[in-house]
Amino acid sequence: MAILGAHVVIFTRDADKDRAFFRDVMGFDNVDAGGGWLIFKLPPSEAAFHPADESAGKHQLYLMVENVEAEIARLTGLGFACEPIVEAGWGRLSGVTLPGGGKLAFYQPQHKLAHG
Repeated sequence: MAILGAHVVIFTRDADKDRAFFRDVMGFDNVDAGGGWLIFKLPPSEAAFHPADESAGKHQLYLMVENVEAEIARLTGLGFACEPIVEAGWGRLSGVTLPGGGKLAFYQPQHKLAHG
């Protein structure tokens, strides 16, 4: 079996606005799969499995950043609502409210990275 990569699906109330955010604000390269359906190139990724009871079957997307304070300051400066930075044992995290109403989490890892 040859795994090519991972495909992340983000469900949203306004796909066009959130696609524009990923393209214009986050600067992710993309391809048009047809009819304006953009598929974004993401940075290297990791997967972790956490024990859960009530949230089993749900998944989360975190974008890892080198400096969470700088990224949150950049997004706040562009007028986006961001969450306060929280110190966790494994990293420093925050998030932004997407134009479609969902949340996108960021964290600055403080652990060894699987992708180097």
